[in-house]
Amino acid sequence: MVNLTINGKQIRADEGVTVLDAARANNIYIPSLCNNEATAPYGACRLCLVEIKTARGRERLVTSCLYNVEEGLTVQTNTERIRKIRKTLLELLLARCPDSDVIQKLAKEYGVDKTRFVEQAGNGKCILCANCARTCDEVVGVAAISLSKRGAERELTTPFGENFSEACIGCGSCSFSCPTGAITMEDKKGKRTIKFPHQTIEFKLKKCSVCGQYWAPEKQIKYIAKTSGTPLADYDKCPDCRD
Repeated sequence: MVNLTINGKQIRADEGVTVLDAARANNIYIPSLCNNEATAPYGACRLCLVEIKTARGRERLVTSCLYNVEEGLTVQTNTERIRKIRKTLLELLLARCPDSDVIQKLAKEYGVDKTRFVEQAGNGKCILCANCARTCDEVVGVAAISLSKRGAERELTTPFGENFSEACIGCGSCSFSCPTGAITMEDKKGKRTIKFPHQTIEFKLKKCSVCGQYWAPEKQIKYIAKTSGTPLADYDKCPDCRD
């Protein structure tokens, strides 16, 4: 265990824990959009920036989702300097995704009603945090989507820029991990529709042989059966109807 101070509050945390997680465990709010407990820290949105002072007296700004706690660390999460930086970041996010309710709400918390930067169109609420891509790769193990290019041309895309990703199994993990609602998922009439900012993909759902409910994409079930070494027949019933 290490001892540190956040906003004047002395706390203890396990070694290896990030400043962000330590703060949240002690009910200290630090905003973040890209943090995902299921994947490795990434630091894309930069909203979780904090000011720190080490035990040796070194002061600097760090992303709290990437910086681990250490003995004698002093952290300030909401100074005037930090708020000014977050306001600028939120203005940039508003310019990129002016239609995002999530960003609009967060911006209002910091007194940002409009952006001085040129508003962009066609981004579909995507802030390029890579939560979807990292979840698809690190958790699902498929890597059906990813970020490509650099700078102003950076975008979310499928392998080789194809309109359809053969690797996608329709699990919807990307939708659940998206912080802004840029990726949506709907199950209706035996079909799952996943809408990405750049394309829409449809999947046929498996029907339970007992209750008749559609419960998972057939492609996802085949993937699970293959990776787990279990027969497809084991998935004729939905989880609720299995013994």
